[in-house]
Amino acid sequence: MPTVLTILVDGFEEIEATTPIDLLRRAGVEVTVAALGSDLRAIGRMHLTMLADTPLAAVEAKLYDCLFLPGGPGVARMRADPLVRRIVKRHADAGKWVSAICAAPLVLHDAGLLATRRYTAHPSAADELPNILSDERVVTDGKIITSRGPGTAMDFGLSLIEHLLSPAKAKDIAAAICM
Repeated sequence: MPTVLTILVDGFEEIEATTPIDLLRRAGVEVTVAALGSDLRAIGRMHLTMLADTPLAAVEAKLYDCLFLPGGPGVARMRADPLVRRIVKRHADAGKWVSAICAAPLVLHDAGLLATRRYTAHPSAADELPNILSDERVVTDGKIITSRGPGTAMDFGLSLIEHLLSPAKAKDIAAAICM
């Protein structure tokens, strides 16, 4: 079964984190939620508290089939952390899937992954990401998957399933949740 590492920080956007995690787990994907820092609790933008499985530092050396970065105001903390950048670059260099939603494509940009790629992101990131494909809900270019924001989290999660497992599995999960 495929594996996904999700990085969670205070200020994460709840819909963008929980929706893809939920869909991936429904599909049988092994999702590890890792907290940036020593506290396993992360408080979301709307004050929902999530409990991570592990501190990010404990899984730094492990490669997953996909790296998933939720958006929200906490993206600023991810951007400032050298551990996050190392993990992003290591996964990309190893040919693994790297995915980000909302403002989190800024982390991919900082790691030098978007320079020659098609991508989308939240409009609030447009000053730093002028080539956002603003009409696209989800954009896949090579092994990079990006999405726009909370309203596209379902599409994003199903796209992850499609690429990690199969289009048929994504369709099955969509039908099971009455989408």
